[in-house]
Amino acid sequence: MRRTLIFTLCCTVFLALNMGRTDACTNVIITKGASADGSCMISYAADSHTEYGELYFHPAKDWPAGSMLEIFDWETGISRGFIPQVAHTYQTTGNMNEHQLIIGETTFGGRPGLENKDGIIDYGSLIYVTLQRARTAREAISTIDNLMQTYGYPSEGESFSIADKDECWIMEIVGKGEEKGAVWVAVRIPDGYICSHANQSRIHHFPLNDPENCLYSKDVISFARKMGFFEGKDEDFSFCDAYCPADWSGLRACEARVWSAFRILGGNNFDSEKYLDFAMGFNPANKMPLYILPEKKVSVGDVARVMRDHFEDTPMDFRYDVGAGPSHLPYRWRPMNWEVDGKQYMFERSIATQQTGFWFIAQARGFLPDEVGALIWFAVDDAATSPLNPVYANVTSVPECFREGNGSIIDYSPTSAFWTITKVTHFAYLFYDRVAPEIQKVIADYESENETLARQMDQKAVRMLAAGNRNQAIGMLTEFCSSRAETMCNTWRGLETYLLVKFADGNVKIQNEDGSFKRNEAGNAVYPDQPDFPQHWLKSIVREHGDVIEVNR
Repeated sequence: MRRTLIFTLCCTVFLALNMGRTDACTNVIITKGASADGSCMISYAADSHTEYGELYFHPAKDWPAGSMLEIFDWETGISRGFIPQVAHTYQTTGNMNEHQLIIGETTFGGRPGLENKDGIIDYGSLIYVTLQRARTAREAISTIDNLMQTYGYPSEGESFSIADKDECWIMEIVGKGEEKGAVWVAVRIPDGYICSHANQSRIHHFPLNDPENCLYSKDVISFARKMGFFEGKDEDFSFCDAYCPADWSGLRACEARVWSAFRILGGNNFDSEKYLDFAMGFNPANKMPLYILPEKKVSVGDVARVMRDHFEDTPMDFRYDVGAGPSHLPYRWRPMNWEVDGKQYMFERSIATQQTGFWFIAQARGFLPDEVGALIWFAVDDAATSPLNPVYANVTSVPECFREGNGSIIDYSPTSAFWTITKVTHFAYLFYDRVAPEIQKVIADYESENETLARQMDQKAVRMLAAGNRNQAIGMLTEFCSSRAETMCNTWRGLETYLLVKFADGNVKIQNEDGSFKRNEAGNAVYPDQPDFPQHWLKSIVREHGDVIEVNR
């Protein structure tokens, strides 16, 4: 896929009755008053079966007068046309720029026919062109609007998470079909609150006369009236009901992920039982709030726990049906939708999923200089079995294992973090309840060490900046990020070997207290453990095949 200025995936979603989203993303938004350290945070999982885990990097640049920027459609790589380039573009690392602006996204589809096929600025371009041109969340909203109205918007409905050092916003947009431009609404998340979205439009009613907290296109209501999507008073207008009315799939495959994020972070401040029928697709009228108060101040680790969720210990927990196999696998391979005896069924779609290309938690830390405050915790592959790595957005280069062009989804590279992580994760899918806990322990230790070391780097870099040594500070941070990524890859290569030896062929090698494998007097391995299968799974086999395999029948 050809990429220019755009450096993450698009998550294409098809909205149709009883059809689940298989390429679908999840965002969590944490305001600075809700975070444990006073940062604004956005998390994003780039979930697509064809997406490769890379971290795209574009240094700041001055452009000659008259320069033009060619826009390539994210999904197809086909050129959509040219727009005038600005005189100066900001440095961007992943989904964050040098001024601590962060943008994430999830696609919600919306009503059919609203994409403007002649538009130039698709939603991927909106994100990454905007990151190069805007310094704050409000500037980003204005830039996105200007780009869409000037050059046309050819994509489906989209939810953007937008954060800077002080504010967090959710912005939802949808095209106008044959008309140029788009309609949109943006709501500021009140400080102290959290928000989430996952491939379903979430902005319901919104204030019409509160520009401090809500911005919208002038025709957002009138266009809905013209199209027959809305009748009634302006104050009763609902963006999601007009432009993306939720069907069963929109709730169960999408809003259920938001429900789970709120359940984890909201605790007693979120009545998960009250909204369970909504999340499970049974009661579309019982809408969840757009944002909630968390039960406690939210850390990066708390957000990571959300991104690694599989609906554990909820009615949607899918670790214990026959599809999970004997190792309680919380994944189902695609297709997601299937039919038996004329009835339609759908596998659950949890936040953590096998098709993740990359994911991150980005922090805008306004209490630190931009050179230090803009921090991305970046990972590749399935969030449940991959570690977050610190990458400062103002580095001079990104770690080699994350660089664009180091392998692809169909080109293996031994120095690529994506393939290094994927090999370990793929083995975990074979014996999940045995292997995943081993991986998760290594992740916990590695991320704890990262947290300590990053805090030390923050302090050192701030002192260097205060002494006027900016280049020295940025050089130190660049080397730190590369060193940690290299350590991660080496750790995972060792982990791959360890797991293969311990769990090969369905056996479990016996270990000593120090972790070494137990040997007999001759120095050979003692006989391995062979754990029992769960009874519920064995009973399923008996129901299907018992008359053939029953002993002494």
